Amino acid sequence: MKARRAEGIRFGPCFCVALLALAISISACHAPQRVMLTLSVAASVKDAILEAEAAYLRDHAGIDFRNNFGSSGTLAREIEEGAPVDAFISAASKPVDDLEANGLIAPGTRRNLLRNSLVLIAPRDSRLRDFHGLTDPSVRLIALGDPASVPAGQYGRQTLAALHLLDRLNQKLVLGGDVRQVLTYVETGNADAGIVYATDAQTSSRVRIVAVAPDSSHDAIVYPAAVVKASQNGGVARDFIDYLSTPEAQAIFVRHGFTIASP
Repeated sequence: MKARRAEGIRFGPCFCVALLALAISISACHAPQRVMLTLSVAASVKDAILEAEAAYLRDHAGIDFRNNFGSSGTLAREIEEGAPVDAFISAASKPVDDLEANGLIAPGTRRNLLRNSLVLIAPRDSRLRDFHGLTDPSVRLIALGDPASVPAGQYGRQTLAALHLLDRLNQKLVLGGDVRQVLTYVETGNADAGIVYATDAQTSSRVRIVAVAPDSSHDAIVYPAAVVKASQNGGVARDFIDYLSTPEAQAIFVRHGFTIASP
């Protein structure tokens, strides 16, 4: 009697597809999950923070940044209303003070990062020479960040008041939603002058700095950063905020015209 030849087991196409799907599923389970880090950042820090993020990513794979740029007051209100934000970089202390008072900042994560200066700008062909020249009839519109939500507007209003110019210039003021919008108003000729941060003026070849506001004329311009307590990525957010105080990140900020805040 001849021995029966063993036959190989044959699998149908449906089984092969199922096996492939299982392999992909197992591989996905072991693949590292990417982290989306959402930052709310004062508009005046936009260029510097984008460069700092790119530098950070060179040594931190698996992280993506989602940025929300705007006025610090508006960004703080969004966080108060439950916006899913991991970290906040403000152009003034008060928005962070308010969030901290409401228990919305992760304890121990707040730090002062940067300082800035306030300047008066005008189109490059303007004959304006100083703040007091704003009273001249030739200056019809002065762009200023809305003091209700824009720290640069608050500082600008303080400066005009300290120089005894506010009452005389109130009718000339046109308000912008953030400091970059103020810069755009002056660049495009829609305003004859504007008050912005020195770092913003530095980004444009279409405006010139007319005068620097005396430090004594406004509150200190400080940029605090902090992790939002409700963050789902608190550890990564804390690490990034720590990175912003490293010499590498500080060099980026200095190149963009900021000065480093004292610890």
